[in-house]
Amino acid sequence: MKSQKLGRGLDALLGEMGEAYENEGSSRDSIIEVLVKDVRPNPFQPRKHFEESSLYELSESIKNDGLLQPIVVTEDIDGYVLIAGERRLRASKLAKLKTIRAIIQNSDEQKMRQFALIENIQRDELNSIELAHAYAELIKLHNLTQEELSIKINKNRTHITNAIRLLQLSAKTQRSLIERKISTGHAKVMVGLDEKEQQLIINSIIGQKLSVREVETMIKSIKNTKSQSPFDKKVVSYDFTDVRSKFSALGFKIKTSNKSLTIEFNNESQVSDFLTFLK
Repeated sequence: MKSQKLGRGLDALLGEMGEAYENEGSSRDSIIEVLVKDVRPNPFQPRKHFEESSLYELSESIKNDGLLQPIVVTEDIDGYVLIAGERRLRASKLAKLKTIRAIIQNSDEQKMRQFALIENIQRDELNSIELAHAYAELIKLHNLTQEELSIKINKNRTHITNAIRLLQLSAKTQRSLIERKISTGHAKVMVGLDEKEQQLIINSIIGQKLSVREVETMIKSIKNTKSQSPFDKKVVSYDFTDVRSKFSALGFKIKTSNKSLTIEFNNESQVSDFLTFLK
């Protein structure tokens, strides 16, 4: 029952997000101009990596054509807190705008967190790792299965599963993906390898410009090497037949195995005889 209730909560949030932007066209009173300096970033923003070149392009567009879509904020004691539109806010700061168009919406901390997750997912503004964290957090917040989340946000379930699996990668590998040193395709096939193996492959991708197919071949080779047990080597065996016959003829008790020969003595006299024989 809990899952259904929280699930409906996500549906409501999706509706509220859409309604906020629909209000832009139907009710001009819902949009106000606020001072850029009075808007604080959403503390729950899942997106951590913003490309400078992309922000600069957007800032130039805002300078020339204005902000086509307002940001969404909630009122705070000393100004406003951003709910959605951090990229637009950052670009407006780059454009040195004093004010920015904003939709005011009542929101608590949980809604702010979820609006930020939903907006970024719907706008495809997250990198692969940020997206994986966003999916995982929505699943946790609403007690959903991956299948239920896929239906609610209209994303393929396999896509969600593959995205979340990327969180199994080492921190260094995730950073390489965020910095675009490797592709999402490269990262997917590395899931399941240990940290040293991942780093070896990353170095090979960067140094040798390996394709995903070439990385798959490399990983297969690593796994085949690991699966070979050291005990799979050919067992060494020696033929002690002649030696055994000679010692037996001298009265010594002999035991042999594949690689060893053991002489047993009954008394000190036999030990002395054996030493004399060796001389």
